[in-house]
Amino acid sequence: MTDIRPFRTSDAPVMVEIFRRAVEELGANTYNPDQVAVWGSLQPTEERFAELMNDGRCCLVAVDGNDQVVAFTDFEKDGHIGFLYALPEISGSGIVSELYDALETEAKKQKIGKLYSEASELAKSFLLKKGFSVVERRDFEVAGVPIHNYAVEKRLRAPR
Repeated sequence: MTDIRPFRTSDAPVMVEIFRRAVEELGANTYNPDQVAVWGSLQPTEERFAELMNDGRCCLVAVDGNDQVVAFTDFEKDGHIGFLYALPEISGSGIVSELYDALETEAKKQKIGKLYSEASELAKSFLLKKGFSVVERRDFEVAGVPIHNYAVEKRLRAPR
């Protein structure tokens, strides 16, 4: 059984590791080595994760029986999801699905009208199953390396 709880600053070091491993091990399934390397270069430091996750956004973590973080996600006040990362070994276990569902429940409680993100290939597949739609493919460069992601969104309530 996995628990979902709010982020604690002490979770930041593990989040750095989860980000790194998810990009290197799962990202390599859909991106080439140069793309994985530049994506990995965008990894926040422990300090940056702590700063971001304490800036007023909602950040939730999935933890194992020892209260060790195995996945994390967030959304900002405008509904932007910045992170949805998990340890590779829990991929397909349903834990990320539970974590996302908790995030969406919290977003609805906060009366967020829509959730949106820039999703990798893997995240796009997952989010489409959760009712998101692709707005557009985004092709860009990081440090001279062409890479892409997808602008995705999900309406939680009808526009005003």
